[in-house]
Parts: sequence; structure tokens; C-alpha cells
Amino acid sequence: MGTNQSPLNIFERLNVWIKESITVKLLSIGFLVLILLIPSSWIQSLMNERQSRAEDVMQEISNKWSGSQTLSGPILVIPFKVRKKIDHGKDGTEIEESIEKLFLLPETLDITGAVNPTVLHRGIFDAAVYNSLLDINATFNKPDFTTLGIDEKMVVWNDASMIFSITDLRGITENPSFTVGGKEKTTAPSSNLGIFVRKLSKEINPPNFQINNAEVLDFSSNGIVAKLGWQSAHDFTDKTTIKLKLKGSQRLSFNPTGKTTTVQLKGEWNDPSFDGEFLPESREISENGFSANWKILHFNRPFSQQWTENGLKLSGAEFGVKLIVPVDQYQKSIRTSKYGQLVIILTFVALFLVEITKKIRIHPFQYILIGAALIIYYSLLISFSEQVGYNVAYWIATVATVGLVSFYSISFLKSRQLVILFTSLLLIFYAFIFIIVLQQDFSLLLGSLGLFLIVGALMYFAGKVKWYNEPE
Repeated sequence: MGTNQSPLNIFERLNVWIKESITVKLLSIGFLVLILLIPSSWIQSLMNERQSRAEDVMQEISNKWSGSQTLSGPILVIPFKVRKKIDHGKDGTEIEESIEKLFLLPETLDITGAVNPTVLHRGIFDAAVYNSLLDINATFNKPDFTTLGIDEKMVVWNDASMIFSITDLRGITENPSFTVGGKEKTTAPSSNLGIFVRKLSKEINPPNFQINNAEVLDFSSNGIVAKLGWQSAHDFTDKTTIKLKLKGSQRLSFNPTGKTTTVQLKGEWNDPSFDGEFLPESREISENGFSANWKILHFNRPFSQQWTENGLKLSGAEFGVKLIVPVDQYQKSIRTSKYGQLVIILTFVALFLVEITKKIRIHPFQYILIGAALIIYYSLLISFSEQVGYNVAYWIATVATVGLVSFYSISFLKSRQLVILFTSLLLIFYAFIFIIVLQQDFSLLLGSLGLFLIVGALMYFAGKVKWYNEPE
């Protein structure tokens, strides 16, 4: 005699439907993924904050040493008198006399320099600074005042001077040797040279230097002035030599003020970046350092060879070398975190397929714990990368996270084979992302091919699922 079972009421049937429905399970997993986007965004904010902190500390270290340097000159400055006739009507006329200046750039400018970098430390952060020794040789052509419309009798030769722009005068460690026509000249600092040069600062993100982006802070009119002591046109000499010991941080840049400008730089830094408007004609980088050579003509720059207006801005042609301590662990960590949602989705999909094919029940709370572990992974990554670098930190965080998730999965997967399969899938996911992050040039291609293969594998396994519990 069989036992009679009472029919299920509507609430009990609804409960059974929720437990058994694949659609409800998919919707719940999708909802959990959306919820986990919130802490994932927090992690990305943390990474951006740490990167900003690193940049601020490095900039602070550099500024206390001396800032990035941009050098321009030497430039010959010759004052001349200008007389203007002013008509006052019935009161007659008046001759007004004023002083203007002719700024003349050199015909040739040859710079040879050696850069000696040093790394300064503050806590876990480093900043690259340098001492440099520069030999600067310039030749000038005597100006033809007639073609300039200037009466040579009005030239004030005894006030002629030579100026040399240095954006941060704190970098001068010894009195510059300024020789004009074989005679040593006394120099003095000035914050009003009559020209303006762009001050450039370091920017970690984006890594590629663009002269027109946010790296431009302001303009500087700082530098040194040498009074020439000429009394007449007969005192004019064409050769100028400057020997300069200069310290700075992160970047050493030049303006091509010569009609023909050549620069030869070398330094003990095996990871330099040659940036600005001109790349070197030749370069050599080895484990012991670098050497680079530039040659720029006056056709290549946006300012003229001579001018008379005061306050001209010499900009748009800067070039040089950048000595930055690599901090790509932040950039790589941020790029890695952008794949966080993908890892969570693939992990949840893998668990879902196991759940419906092997008839194993996984509680939503277990999904949440696994998702939390996958998010904490990125916190481990950024914290370890600041100490040991990105590559080592990546695998420390990967082994720790995969080990934790795999150990926890034993409680609901039961089968050793399933645990091994699940662990292998996680390792494949993280290895795939690691390759994408390192291979920047081929990241899109590799990512597209990888996702194509993953979707193909999901289609294969999904084809074995009886979505509507249809009979065999």
C-alpha cells in the first residue's frame, strides 16, 4: 500500500524551481558578478592612488636636489638706441630715445657632455638625479646692422652681453667658466634674461613623452649673464666657450639655438629614454651606459636666428635624455586589474558548467567568497610589486590566490580530478593575462585569439549540457 504525498503548494514549487532552474542560476551568477564590480573598482582606485603617491614622492626628491634642466644658448645680446620723433602739435616735436636689444643666436653650437646619474631613495620609492659636466662651444657671425635697419652708430657696444638659459639655477655646483674670445668673463645669475624657455617635468603615465602634453609646467627666464666689456665693433670676437658643472633630476634637455647644433651625450645609465622633438642620429646603449649624438639645423626649429623683441619664447624644439627609474609595476598592475572582471566571469562560468554537468550544488555565498579571493589578488599584486617588482609579485599573488581558491573548492567539488581541473583552469587564466600584459605590441592579437579559443571551449562544453532536462 503506497503512501500518499500531499501536493506541493505554490511556495514550495517556487522554491524547487529556483533550486533547479538553470536560468535562475545564470541570473544569480550575473548578479554576483555585478556586485563584485564594486570592490574591483576600489582596487583600481587604490592602484591609481599608489601610482600618484610614487610620482609625488619622486618629484619631491628630485626638486630638493634640482629640477629637470633645459639649456638654451649661449645668445649674444647687443643693445642699441632707437630714436622716435613725437609730434606734440602746437607745442612742437620731441625726440624720444629708448634702448632695444638685438638677440643673436650662434652659427654653430657644439655641446659635449657626460652625465653621471645617481638613484636617491625614500622608503620604497626611488628617484633618478644626475651630475653633468658640459663643454659648450659656439661661434657667432658679426651682425650686419645695415640689413637689420639699425644705425651702427646707435649700437651700445659697452653694454653687450652673453646670456645662457638654465631653467633651475640650483643645479649649478661651481662657478661656470665663460670664455669669450679667449678671455674669461665674470658671470652673474639672472631671473630676467629677456627670453623664456619651457620648464619640463617628469610624467610617468603616459610613458611616451609628448612635448605638448601636461608635462609643460611654465616658462623660465633664469640663467647666467656675462658682461663682455666691448667698447666698439672692433672688439667683437666670434668664439665662446662655456664649461658647466650642472646637476638636475630625471631629464636633461637642450634647445637647438645654433644654426647648426650638435650634441654628444654619454652617461652611466643603461635604460635611457631619448625624447623631445628630435631623436638622436646615432645612439648606443649597453650594460655600462649610453651614448647619443644629435644634429639639428635651424630649418628644423620654430624660432629665428635673430630678433629684437624682448620676451621671446624659445619652445617647440627641445630634445634630450630622460633618466627615470622604471616604475612600470603600477602601469602593469593597472593593466592587469582591467582583466579582473574577465577572470571572475570565466571562473564563475567554469564552476557553473561543473555544477550542472556533475550535479554538484554550489551555494551563491561560495561564489562570493571565490570572487572576493579573486579581487584581493590585485591588492596582493600591487603591494608585493612595490617591494619585489611586477613579475615576481604576479606569480606570488597568483600562487597564493589559486592555492586558496583551490583549497576552498575541495569543500564542494569533492572529486580530486575536478579540483585539479579547476586549479589548472585558474593557472591558465592567469598565465594568459601575464603574457598579454608583457607583450604590449601583440596584446590585442593574443587577447583576441585567447578569447576566441575560450569561447570555443565554452561552446564545446555547453553543447553537452541538457539545458531543458530533455530525455536521452
